[in-house]
Amino acid sequence: MCFQYLLYSYNKSMPANLTAAYLQAEQKFKSASSYPEKIESLEEMLRTIPKHKGTEKMQADIKRRLSRLRKEAQKKKPTASQKPFQYVEKEGAGQVVLCGPPNSGKSQLLENLTHAEPKVANYPYTTQKTLPGMMTYQDIQIQLVDTPPLDPETLEPWQLAMIKQADAVLLLFDVNDPNLLMQTEFVLTAFKDREIFLTGRQGSPVIVLGNKVDGPQGKENFSAWQELYQEKFQAEPFSALSDEYLSKIPERLFRFLDIVRVYTKAPGKKPLQNSTPYVLKRGSTLLDVAAAVHKDVASNFKFARVWGKASFDGQMAERSYLLEDGDLVEIHQ
Repeated sequence: MCFQYLLYSYNKSMPANLTAAYLQAEQKFKSASSYPEKIESLEEMLRTIPKHKGTEKMQADIKRRLSRLRKEAQKKKPTASQKPFQYVEKEGAGQVVLCGPPNSGKSQLLENLTHAEPKVANYPYTTQKTLPGMMTYQDIQIQLVDTPPLDPETLEPWQLAMIKQADAVLLLFDVNDPNLLMQTEFVLTAFKDREIFLTGRQGSPVIVLGNKVDGPQGKENFSAWQELYQEKFQAEPFSALSDEYLSKIPERLFRFLDIVRVYTKAPGKKPLQNSTPYVLKRGSTLLDVAAAVHKDVASNFKFARVWGKASFDGQMAERSYLLEDGDLVEIHQ
């Protein structure tokens, strides 16, 4: 029954029943003279067009025109001072990109984990631009970035480049979507072409989430989908609306980023209350944290004392000492 549900499609033709908002956006597109105006109008048309079988060809045509206009707009060479289109500067302890097919729940996840306010709606293509937000994990901030959907009609090269350059990736699928299998195959092919790996530790680590398992047949659909693709990736059941699942994400991402928090204090002084830690990749040494403090501190480094799980309190250590999460370091020059 689960596989029948996933493969089910409704082929009966339906009338378009275009809304006033769509017709207004269409008129705006016809009178637009610049690339940004045309792109904005097409995006509005895609958002407001009724989503049913009768408008599928119209939706596909809008997506094709939107993709073509975006590519034409990007052909204009930017000046040296300009950042690439949709570029998001990395902030915090790490950058995690949220990606997935249309209506997979990325924006809902961003809204529930950060203070960002994305446009969330129960129809596809709501997200048209990147939107960052900061998620708190204990005493650090991790950056989450919502991105436009991974869709064959609208996918842009910069989306895959951003995914590959991220520190970690959350890839969401709606397990109740009738097009789930087709969407999965498209994403797998796009990732393979760009050498984005869903297994192993090559490139950006990717967590695959089967979202909306709280739906009527969500858990059954997830099990069928995961059974079909278990050799290609290991997905986790998830719901962006459930605290049970949401509460696990911050620590899950912290572990996935493979980072450590290191605290410092001046020799002979007590640690400062609520001090901000230095965030370093796991495998970093005392010399690395000294360089993070200041290059002169690293140059004049003699030894350090360390308080942490892997050492006794105030243990004297050399520059090659490997740091653990939560270590308190006192550097001597």
